[in-house]
Amino acid sequence: MRLFCCLAFLLFAGPRLSAQSLASILGYGPDEKLLIVHADDLGVTHATNQGSFQALDGGNVSSASIMANTPWLPEVARYAVANPDADLGMHLVLTSEWRDLKWGSVASADRVSSLLDSTGYLRPGCAEMARTAKPEEVRTEIKAQIEKARALGINPTHLDSHMGCLAATPELFRVYLETGREYGLPILISQNRLEGMDPAYRQAITNEDLVVDNLFTAGEPDYEMGLETYYRDQLADLPAGVNVLLIHTALDGAESAGMAGGVVGWGNRWRQLDYNFFSSQEFADLLEEEGIRLITWRQLAERWKEKR
Repeated sequence: MRLFCCLAFLLFAGPRLSAQSLASILGYGPDEKLLIVHADDLGVTHATNQGSFQALDGGNVSSASIMANTPWLPEVARYAVANPDADLGMHLVLTSEWRDLKWGSVASADRVSSLLDSTGYLRPGCAEMARTAKPEEVRTEIKAQIEKARALGINPTHLDSHMGCLAATPELFRVYLETGREYGLPILISQNRLEGMDPAYRQAITNEDLVVDNLFTAGEPDYEMGLETYYRDQLADLPAGVNVLLIHTALDGAESAGMAGGVVGWGNRWRQLDYNFFSSQEFADLLEEEGIRLITWRQLAERWKEKR
C-alpha cells in the first residue's frame, strides 16, 4: 500500500498543450535533456534537513519540497530565509504514515475533522484518507500548509503531493490543480504517467497547468537491485524534454532509523544512499557525460509565465 500511494500521484498527466514540445514552449532547445533533481520531505527530521541542505548547497540536487506539518519546519524556514534562491516547494501532506513519528493537520481540527483519526493524527495512508476526506476540507488543509510556510518566510516555487494522496480521487486532484492556479504555482504532474488513468484526471487539466514530460522515482524493486544502478540507468536513458527525478535525502543515524522503525521502503538506509549518490562526483560526471542540464521549478515557472 505504501508503494502504491507513493507512486499514485506520479501517474497523472494532462494532454499535450500543443504540438510543440514543452521544452520549446519554454524557450529551451527541443533536444535538450532537462532535469529537476527533487528531494522530498524537508521538515520531517533534522537528518532529512541536513542531508537535503548539503545536497542543495552542493548543486547536484536542484529542488526540494517541504512538509509544513512536521516538527523540523522552523529549521527549514531558517534555511529558506538565509538562502532565498533555493528552489523549495510545498510537499502537501494528507497522511501521517510512520509508526512512531506522527503529525496532525495545520488547520484546526474542527475545520478538517474528516482528515483526522480518533487520536487527532492524519491517517496513515491515501486509501484511508480518501474514504473519509471531504474535498473542501482538503482544500482548507493544503492552503493552511502553504500559508504556514509563507508566514515563516518561505516562498514556495511549486506544489507536489506527499504519498500521492491528492491524486487519490478525481475530486481531490481538482482541488490540487485549483490550488496551484490560485497561488500561481506549478504543480507536479507529468505526461509519462498518463497511461491507464481515468479520463477525469486528464479532463481536469487546462492550458493554465504546466505539465512536465517525464517523472521518475525509484521503487522498492529498484532498491533491492541497487539504487545506484537504477539512477545510472535512468540518467543514461534520460529522454530530451523536461524531466523530474524524485529522491529522498537524509543522513542515517538514530533519528532516521527511529523514524523508519525498521521499515526498508524509503527508510533510513535508502535515504542515506540517495544522499551519497546525488552528492557524489560520479553523479556530477554523469550529468556532463550525458549532456543533462539541471534546472529548477523556479526557472520553469518564470518561463511559463513569460509564455502565457
